[in-house]
Amino acid sequence: MKVDGSLLVDDPADAGPAARKLEAAGYAGGFSFEGRHDPFLPLAVAAQQTTKLELMPGIAIAFARNPMTLANIAYDMQLLSKGRFVLGLGTQIRPHIERRFSMPWSRPAARLREMVMAIRAIWERWQNGTELAFRGEFYEHTLMTPVFDPGPNPYGLPPIFCAGVGPRMTEAVGEVADGFFVHPFHTAESVQQITLPALDRGLATGGRSRSQLEISCQLILVTGRDEEEFTAARNGARAQISFYGSTPAYRPVLECHGYGELQDELKAMSKQGKWLEMATRIDDDLLEKIAVVAPREEVARRVRERCGDWASRVSLVSHFGAPDLLEDVVAELSAGSPAGPA
Repeated sequence: MKVDGSLLVDDPADAGPAARKLEAAGYAGGFSFEGRHDPFLPLAVAAQQTTKLELMPGIAIAFARNPMTLANIAYDMQLLSKGRFVLGLGTQIRPHIERRFSMPWSRPAARLREMVMAIRAIWERWQNGTELAFRGEFYEHTLMTPVFDPGPNPYGLPPIFCAGVGPRMTEAVGEVADGFFVHPFHTAESVQQITLPALDRGLATGGRSRSQLEISCQLILVTGRDEEEFTAARNGARAQISFYGSTPAYRPVLECHGYGELQDELKAMSKQGKWLEMATRIDDDLLEKIAVVAPREEVARRVRERCGDWASRVSLVSHFGAPDLLEDVVAELSAGSPAGPA
């Protein structure tokens, strides 16, 4: 199982030293995130200061950009990293796309599916000289003059991973993407009841099998070297879970465990700005269903129990407590064979 670590930094220059530490600690990849900062700049810095670490935004917001800009960025990141880049995309939600990015929103699953296909059409032009004649419902790319054509990438083309939560989006990812990010707001039950069946439907539509899709499980990790760190990790995870839970798109995960009405409560509290109080609504039972809560020496076993049957890589999301690099956990997880199709 591959293990990916966080490259979330406030200054892109700090991504270089952080990436070197991940690489030395045995991590297979490092991921950025589109939050307060651009997700690609830290990875560009990291690419120049590492030699083995795979680099990916986990995720970049797809609908804040268009297929041509994403094709260009990913192509150049593949060059810069010498073949170690993964283009990780996600959709965000409608208010952010329309009101924060001032970009169009409609039929997000169909739009993301088409965006992946458009990016591939652009790359096909650059890599193999195929005429660019992509005409879709949302995007049209039909012009590529020599001055804008970089030609074949000597390191090949990067894989495209996409995130999804609802069944329609998950099906779309299964149909067209190379990899799937399981959102950290999930439980073992929601994956079995909602996510994997939707992925399989999408794979069947695309004429593929589970073995042809790499699944990356993003996990909220609660652990620590002492009780103080453990408490900080629990509190941080409760806050993160309550933030996700306030979004209607994530309600099906809560409904798997009879917590559907909690989503209404969290949504109302978020509109009132009661962010700290929201975290108190996440009880121990729900915390342990969504997060991996374990002493340091049990983390690897618990991760395998959670997703070892269907995921070939994991991202350990632990922003609170346990600031060390978890080298022993990474080594134990990396020693196992990648998961095959379930």
